[in-house]
Amino acid sequence: MQKKYDAGLKAKIALEAFKNEKTLSQLSSEYGVHSNQIVRWKKELLENAGTIFNSNTGRTDDGKRELVEKLYRNIGELKVENDWLKKKLDLLG
Repeated sequence: MQKKYDAGLKAKIALEAFKNEKTLSQLSSEYGVHSNQIVRWKKELLENAGTIFNSNTGRTDDGKRELVEKLYRNIGELKVENDWLKKKLDLLG
């Protein structure tokens, strides 16, 4: 079974690997994580480091989520209204 690691711990280990103050073997022993995994986390950290300075990262996700929820509510309301109008039309016709 594969272990799940907290994002904060991954970042901490990747930063330590980036600093090069300890060897991969030392980090691996200290945290109980395979050295190949540490190398992957370090690479991911370096590739994505620029995104942490994007001021809209968290707010954009929340804004999108709120918009999607609002749109689904509107769809539901319109469906109920449409079904009601169809029934009324059938009664008149």
